[in-house]
Amino acid sequence: MPAAPNDVRPFAGLDDVDRAILTELAADGRLPNNALAERVGVAPSTCLTRTRALRECGAIRGFHAEVDPAAVGLPLQALVSVRLTAHERAAVDAFRARSVRLPGVVSVFHVAGAEDYVLHVRAASGDALRDFVLDHLAVDPAVQHTQTSLIFEQARGMG
Repeated sequence: MPAAPNDVRPFAGLDDVDRAILTELAADGRLPNNALAERVGVAPSTCLTRTRALRECGAIRGFHAEVDPAAVGLPLQALVSVRLTAHERAAVDAFRARSVRLPGVVSVFHVAGAEDYVLHVRAASGDALRDFVLDHLAVDPAVQHTQTSLIFEQARGMG
């Protein structure tokens, strides 16, 4: 049986230095290697080798810039909860594969509870958000129900 995408077993071998590197990079992904090495208490060459290994094993998924959505013309954010009509693995996997490619989708969360997915969406306006739901979700035969919650404010946590 293949491992689940979020299976933590490959990371069981991480030590305190690896976890410290991950913690520091999660707080500041632009931290230069020399500063990172100093913060975690290892030589820069060791830090570079460890960081590369963490990328290769998938513990570090990538680096990105957090851009203000308004700066790119998408000031409205929402969480759109989606309940699927069927829950067979193929249907669930197909919805996930489609939803991550939809315009304005920032993140897709497969969740437990009454809903199956929560999509974090950015839009230019309320009309654009309505059009997103109607044009991409309401017409999808895999979707039984949606519920949209506007995001008034977003604050990033340390975890």
